[in-house]
Amino acid sequence: MRKTQVVIEVLDARMPIASSNPLLASMRQKIPCIKVLNKTDLADAATTRSWHSYFENELGEVCLLNGHDSQLTIKAIVLAANRLMAKAGAETAKRQLAIVGIPNVGKSSLLNQIAERNLANTGNEPAVTRRQQRVKLDQHWYLVDTPGMLWPKLDDQNAAYRLACTGTIRNTAVEQEDIAWFAAEILLKDHRQRLIDRYQMDESVTEAEQLLEHIARSRGCITKGGRLDWHKTAETLLNDFRSGKMGAMSLETPPVSTPSPILNT
Repeated sequence: MRKTQVVIEVLDARMPIASSNPLLASMRQKIPCIKVLNKTDLADAATTRSWHSYFENELGEVCLLNGHDSQLTIKAIVLAANRLMAKAGAETAKRQLAIVGIPNVGKSSLLNQIAERNLANTGNEPAVTRRQQRVKLDQHWYLVDTPGMLWPKLDDQNAAYRLACTGTIRNTAVEQEDIAWFAAEILLKDHRQRLIDRYQMDESVTEAEQLLEHIARSRGCITKGGRLDWHKTAETLLNDFRSGKMGAMSLETPPVSTPSPILNT
């Protein structure tokens, strides 16, 4: 951080708040930050536009979008970084961008995309990046990739479950059945039609247990003894969500601004 002029914080467009490391602000202090909403192809487009407006207009931050259909380029990153440097009134010949974020949010994939070559290992599991990499973007800017980092204690359990739903937390650290139950409740509440389209379930399915049982029977998640295989069922639901097979969905919406009270005079 002491050698960095601008930070790029990569966020999951499906849940920008849950995927933001709360310790980052104190770590970077006054270093300017570019927010990148990544994996926009997996998030609801209208909700992503609302998040972009929230960061840019309400928080006054630079926010860029990245997905399969709208890929960020070196030019866009450098323009945003130069804008922040000019605003800060900083003058430095050699400048460094540090790309940071939680595990499995897509930092390394973004680095490879911007550089237009495979510089960093990528994967569907968190903690693929083990070391820093430094890449020259132009005559002034260098970009440093860093390993994904979670904060020590996940106090917000709802946020922790959302992180687990998207694969940020290793599968070996959580019970798949527990995470799938949480995902089932959220999807039934906010994205019911997606479940109907994907699993051809009927209106009688209203509870998480009913949904998981329906998936188990319709997808053949049955043990040799004829019992429902809850672990395989959980994997089916979570893999379908993570891969976007249910369609683009967002798990968070921007905070609603509270209008200032009108005082009678």
